[in-house]
Amino acid sequence: MEMTIMKLLQATSLTKKFQNKIAVNSINLTINKGDFVALLGPNGAGKSTTINMLTGVIQPTDGRIDFDGRTSNNCEYKNKIGVVFQNSVLDDNLSVKDNIMARARMYNKPTQIQPLINKFGLESIWKQKYGSLSGGQKRRVDIARALINSPELLFLDEPSTGLDIQTRTAIWNVLDELRHNMGLTVILTTHYLEETQNADYVYIIDQGKIIAEDTVDQLQKKYTKNILTLYYQNGEPKNITVSDKNQAIQILSKNSQVISDFAYRPGTMNDVFMNLTGKEIR
Repeated sequence: MEMTIMKLLQATSLTKKFQNKIAVNSINLTINKGDFVALLGPNGAGKSTTINMLTGVIQPTDGRIDFDGRTSNNCEYKNKIGVVFQNSVLDDNLSVKDNIMARARMYNKPTQIQPLINKFGLESIWKQKYGSLSGGQKRRVDIARALINSPELLFLDEPSTGLDIQTRTAIWNVLDELRHNMGLTVILTTHYLEETQNADYVYIIDQGKIIAEDTVDQLQKKYTKNILTLYYQNGEPKNITVSDKNQAIQILSKNSQVISDFAYRPGTMNDVFMNLTGKEIR
């Protein structure tokens, strides 16, 4: 039985001009319910401007954003989304508890707080001042804050920058659980391309335009090469471009008697990004 795809958010001909500069140039985005969508681009590409328009922080110069019949300057729209900004919006001088409870009072029907405390391990830091926390602890509080209104759509604007791999992994484990258990839809911008490998769909933006969009698999097929390196018993190693792992296995079988070792490197999102933009994402 086929699953019904439900469109959650549609941005059409989205454009933002600042004086004479076009930061975002007539882009189209479709976000389906329950999907994990990554928005990638080098610094200055227009990612943050796009996120700011989608979250209602700024209004587009032209184009339209539609979230189940609501536009981004609508109060109901803003109640349906959660946002984790690059820079925290919480008060350094308040405790974690006071920050979270102040946020909860902004909504008529906030989610239950205790499950968020448990999921993000906030019990031990609940009474500490937010400003005294480590980067990883602050980020866990930031995400918990963004989920207080039980949003349908969560925006994560470079949520892992500066965090160690263990903290990043722990945060993503919780987010994956929320996605699968609650059908949470996630839009991510990130500097860590490995975080996009599990995305359902990826938009790559450069100079204010979308230059590529597709699933991770299709982007890797279109814009990368898989490299098989054969190390011969006598002679120089040889690099061979292969379409997939099955072709690599066939080549290895044919050459098993004459090689001493091999390496197989599939194309990655790093390769896709570099091949499309000619730039490191950092």
